[in-house]
Amino acid sequence: MSAVTLYVPRDSAALAVGADRVAKAIAAEAERRGLAVNIVRNGSRGLFWLEPLVEVATPQGRVAYGPVEPGDVPALFDAGFLQGGAHALAHGLTDAVPYLQKQERLTFARMGLTDPLSLADYEAHEGYAGLRNAIAMAPAEVVQAVLDSGLRGRGGAAFPAGIKWKTVAATPGAVKHIVCNADEGDSGTFSDRMTMEGDPFVLIEGMTIAGLAVGATQGWIYVRSEYPHAIAVLEAAIAIARQAGYLGSNVMGSGRAFELVVRKAAGAYVCGEETALLESLEGKRGIVRAKPPLPAIQGLFGQPTVINNVITLATVPIILARGAAFYKDYGMGRSRGTLPFQLAGNIKHGGLVEKAFGLTLRELLYDFGGGSASGRPIKAVQVGGPLGAYVPESQWDLPLDYEAYAAVGAVVGHGGIVVHDDTADMSALARYAMEFCAIESCGKCTPCRIGSTRGVEVIDRITLHRDHPGQREQQATLLRDLCDTMLYGSLCAMGGMTPYPVLSALNHYPEDFGLAGPQREAA
Repeated sequence: MSAVTLYVPRDSAALAVGADRVAKAIAAEAERRGLAVNIVRNGSRGLFWLEPLVEVATPQGRVAYGPVEPGDVPALFDAGFLQGGAHALAHGLTDAVPYLQKQERLTFARMGLTDPLSLADYEAHEGYAGLRNAIAMAPAEVVQAVLDSGLRGRGGAAFPAGIKWKTVAATPGAVKHIVCNADEGDSGTFSDRMTMEGDPFVLIEGMTIAGLAVGATQGWIYVRSEYPHAIAVLEAAIAIARQAGYLGSNVMGSGRAFELVVRKAAGAYVCGEETALLESLEGKRGIVRAKPPLPAIQGLFGQPTVINNVITLATVPIILARGAAFYKDYGMGRSRGTLPFQLAGNIKHGGLVEKAFGLTLRELLYDFGGGSASGRPIKAVQVGGPLGAYVPESQWDLPLDYEAYAAVGAVVGHGGIVVHDDTADMSALARYAMEFCAIESCGKCTPCRIGSTRGVEVIDRITLHRDHPGQREQQATLLRDLCDTMLYGSLCAMGGMTPYPVLSALNHYPEDFGLAGPQREAA
């Protein structure tokens, strides 16, 4: 009897809830029963409320079981789960699970399907097709393909990736660099980590294509220090790719060189800002640089540098493999392609949802998320990380699109979505935003360094009734003025975006501040 193949994720989220123990329990139970099994440690599918999610390969396809605990394993064997048998933890064919079936997985096409460190698996699922096409094209044609696809940076600013590449390609330099910003520090975000842990070759391929396109020979992956599993997987994958000729002095026999190294980040949130990241990579304290010069002109070690985040670079291979028109066919307006949205916070079905731009927050919250985990009404949703705006229900039917959200003083950002139910105190969340900025500020500019500290004090005066109740409106006006100063006077987005959660909380939930509503609309 041939061995049955089972898949147990090695993703950090799965490990945190016992995936290693489940894998060991399955192996031990199979051995006790004299059954042959082959356990593959794959990446997570992103259905985190079902982790550890065990999949069994059957002639009909993979069958999903979850969340599985070690104590469930004997009963699963009794139910014939090696043949896809019925059980209370069974969800049928994995591909037919509605949460997955309703997605458009382009960047995450391989996620959960493959062994992250199997190059053969990667190649069997369209891996390195994009790089092969890129090598057969002139560098300028590769840059143009990225431009034509409409791909914009998935790190928050949403700047067109092709314009950065074109600028670096046209700028002379002794050495050019590709820097991957993998310092994923936003609350409720995990798509970068999932990619690095679950499909590392796609990031390596995307960076290699970028290097060949702009004439860069050196790549750097600046990884959040709290991601030890991602760092280990990346380093192993880079060694495998180098051994196979996909990195090094003669990439795929092209005669062109590209090398790649991983660097652990400094542990500061502000180092996610591209110029502070460059300072950190150079071995200095992570302090924001004034611009100009732009990093594309004078970046790492003073040389022309492309800086993109993980999802941006991981999206490049499918654009080169299938063409710019294929990718641009997804999305709406100037927001083309897909974005991996990350559902977190008080949500019943937290996880990763890759969808084309244009769906609504309400669809994400209820069609995918299943409503709040507490069962209480959802009150506010922070979109775009700790410096993103709180989006009230009146705006949940807006299309998730960079321009549509900017028009109401919000940001799509990295696609992080953190849900709060009706017990949330929005004044406390606004205060947290100011306090977070005060702690994480690099301190270089006054609006951010001092403004955030004053912001905490003003919110305290509003909410703790330290002044006469009649003065609260005056304090709210002062808070707005302070936010304006930070918004327009800060050197980078750290101080410039801190007003987003504060003003959105003040505008849409004035009662939580003890203020009469409604307040002034968009920030």
